[in-house]
Amino acid sequence: MPYTVMPYRSRRPSRARPTRTRLLLTALLLFAAALGLGPLGTQSASAASNLVKNPGLEILDAASQFPQCFEKSGWGDNDFSFTVTDDAHSGGRAVRIQLTRRGDGDRKTMMLENSCAPQVTPDHQYDLSFWYKSTTPNVAFTLFRHDTAQGWVYWTDLKTLPQAAGWTRTEVRTPVIPPNTDRVTWGGALYGVGTLTTDDYAMTDATVPAGPDPCTTGGTGPECRGKWTVQSVNSPVRAIHSVLLHTGKVLLIAGSGNDRDAFAAGTFKTSLFDPATGGYTNIPTPEDFFCAGHVQLPDGRVLVVGGNKDYASPDGSVGYKGLRTSYIFDPAQNKYVRVNDMLAGHWYPSATTMGNGDVIALGGLGEDSSGTVVNEHFSYAQNKWLPMGEAKQAWSFWGLYPSMILLQDGRLFYTGSHVFGGGLPGTGASVYDYNAGTISEVPGLRKKDERDQSMSVLLPPAQDQKVLTMGGGNHTVAPDALRFTDLIDMKADSPQYVAGPDLPQGHYSDGTPQTGAQGKVYLSAVILPDGKVLETGGALHTYREDPVFEASLYDPATHTFQAGLATDPVPRTYHSSSTLLPDGRVLSVGDNPGDGSFDQRVSIYQPPYLFKGARPQITSLASTRWTYGTTQRITVDKPVVKASLIRPAAVTHSSDPNQRYVDLPMTVDGNTIDLSLTSNPNLAPPGWYMLSVVDATGVPSVSKWVRIGSEGQVAAARVQSFADELKASEPDTGSTGGTGSTGSMSGMAHGSAHRHPGVKMAEGYDGCDHAYGRISQCVPWTFPKMPQAERCTWLLAKGYGRLEVHGRDRHRLDRNKDGIACGKGDVTRR
Repeated sequence: MPYTVMPYRSRRPSRARPTRTRLLLTALLLFAAALGLGPLGTQSASAASNLVKNPGLEILDAASQFPQCFEKSGWGDNDFSFTVTDDAHSGGRAVRIQLTRRGDGDRKTMMLENSCAPQVTPDHQYDLSFWYKSTTPNVAFTLFRHDTAQGWVYWTDLKTLPQAAGWTRTEVRTPVIPPNTDRVTWGGALYGVGTLTTDDYAMTDATVPAGPDPCTTGGTGPECRGKWTVQSVNSPVRAIHSVLLHTGKVLLIAGSGNDRDAFAAGTFKTSLFDPATGGYTNIPTPEDFFCAGHVQLPDGRVLVVGGNKDYASPDGSVGYKGLRTSYIFDPAQNKYVRVNDMLAGHWYPSATTMGNGDVIALGGLGEDSSGTVVNEHFSYAQNKWLPMGEAKQAWSFWGLYPSMILLQDGRLFYTGSHVFGGGLPGTGASVYDYNAGTISEVPGLRKKDERDQSMSVLLPPAQDQKVLTMGGGNHTVAPDALRFTDLIDMKADSPQYVAGPDLPQGHYSDGTPQTGAQGKVYLSAVILPDGKVLETGGALHTYREDPVFEASLYDPATHTFQAGLATDPVPRTYHSSSTLLPDGRVLSVGDNPGDGSFDQRVSIYQPPYLFKGARPQITSLASTRWTYGTTQRITVDKPVVKASLIRPAAVTHSSDPNQRYVDLPMTVDGNTIDLSLTSNPNLAPPGWYMLSVVDATGVPSVSKWVRIGSEGQVAAARVQSFADELKASEPDTGSTGGTGSTGSMSGMAHGSAHRHPGVKMAEGYDGCDHAYGRISQCVPWTFPKMPQAERCTWLLAKGYGRLEVHGRDRHRLDRNKDGIACGKGDVTRR
């Protein structure tokens, strides 16, 4: 179970010096100069370009006898000591840290957060190095930055250092310096019992000058906008789900494909698409995986969670039902293999991979059509779903396809993105500690009841722990989808959503531009290897109508959208998805309008970076099996500025909570590069990832596949604090009675505000138009063939009665516009 830590600023009092202390420090520096030590600015550096002051730790503060421009830093419950020792790499001084007991936290030698901290320039990168000896592998190369708006903030851990009995040099290249950053401070952090000795710090600017960008001066070619191509062969299935396999092929799952006739006939489909050849392979599909959950397992197999047990009846007497069964797709055999059944049925569930490779699945509708409140826990080691008593329960209804993102301390962040209807009670977003059973509300999400089929993304890099939630709608509340984006920094002391930049606007099928507050629902967001996010597709309404043709690139570094990209010529609304391919292209499939049709054309997007010259290549890879906390060597054919791992997609309904981009800090020696993999499996859950490098012009390589965590962990996970000031509540588990005559556990939801009760029919679930009537009524999306004026007569004959209109009257049932459908003035008289 992950430990809990306090917010970072409260645990590092030595770094927040009062004015009086700063004046004293200045006086001591002058005193040192009077003793003949000389000002820091005149000390000879180890290299002309070294930006570190007092890099050899030779000049001591007269009062503290600790190296000038450095400080004793750290936090947490531990017993420690700092010693200036003559056991140095060069010169006569080094600093040794010793931990004799550790409950949590760390101790580190860091540069002071004042003019001693090296200055940096946004968009540049820097090579940082020091010499060290250690008796433990629990040492991290950690980095802080000074933001001109936020002050000093923890930035990232650059690498985990191996144990070293003799003096060893470690070097790493920073990520690109973010905007508004003017200084950094860094050093080695000891977070295990043992000793760490450091000496001879160095920092140099490693930036490769980039040429002018033609896209900033009016360029409109593919190097600025990208290019879409519609494939000549349609998908053979109505692809509801897209999963990229580590073979490079894409699993397109349809099940019944939202086709009642196919369901009745027992015709369930899956196809395997090969982007290299454009060919398809049909896969026998044992059950209806329409609207199942799915997730990658550490070995590359795909766990499929539930699916559709039965469609809803047109008269609303029977709702959609979730399957209790579960299967694994094995790419080695191209077949589904059944595993044991889950505790409850799930239709529209989410599934999130945890740091140990296990999977937590929750949400959706159960076997009795009510909201499922039962958590499911799949043990990767045992290859099975755990029984009740081992799968931990909060007895909360999380909605349908709730976006549950794994955070760096092992908790789950429910972002507020979901499918159908309004948001959950309270603020609409929360942090769920699965192990402790507590739920902490997260404030700030705007219009939380209008985030149906919005999309949430853990922004690049995962180490930053920032999440962006984009778009969404709810036709029972407002007619049009939102332009909103909301951003949250989960490493902040008290995380809360803040307003982000509005989504760029596009045009409709007839060329009419979007105006005002018109936004998008059903949008896709895809993390790209250059660290940006492609957003594409979508529609104005949650009626699966009015597709929006628009695409843009979101840059997490600048928090801005680059609008005006080329747009997919195929409408992408309900049941559409987009997936990054290993060669850097993006695959888009699906469109299921309200008339029940399905567009089976397939589009592939070439982002602008594929039109900006020759691509760098990874020419060799020492290993494809990577262990946490290790350094991995690659060679490239030209200079590159960053490297990353991207987890392959498993996306449906604007939902892929496992999508993530993990930064790999680099140590560069010509074309040989050592990459540092995080020691924290919560940042990079075990499994297959796409490894790519990017050159100075932003062009990425073709990806190589590597498997993370296959050999187990070699270093303790280094976890930073956040969200501790959120008030956590433990759900009341006093009542666990099931709902319905079947005795299903899916309806167990009572008590506190965090125990969201299930409903017999979720608002807007597929097949019913909940712009009319009560939640328990199912006005069909499509009527039998009849004159439009006779639809109310048909509904009245089925026992519907008068229906309140909650949104847009798409069926023209409220002919006299009084807000009541099929009322006295709306019925055709014979």
